[in-house]
Amino acid sequence: MSDTPQPAPSSPLIPLSLIACGQWVRVRDVTADAKSSHRLQDLGIVRGARLRMVQDDGRLLLVAVGDTRIGLARGLAQRVRVQIEEECAA
Repeated sequence: MSDTPQPAPSSPLIPLSLIACGQWVRVRDVTADAKSSHRLQDLGIVRGARLRMVQDDGRLLLVAVGDTRIGLARGLAQRVRVQIEEECAA
């Protein structure tokens, strides 16, 4: 069995804005307009990217993409559909 976290079985796609702090997710879809989608792509938030929610102050979300932390407005984060990952036992 792989130590790589996998999407939880039958885990639905949910907006990034609803993820709890500390949770790992995998980006599955981006439904933003072309300009916003391009901006997200520049930040590394693309299909298949693994993210971790770091902080949610109600308006701004702080997410980790690799070794980088990125601030996202809640409205933009709502356009990013993610799947929660479950940690695999070592």
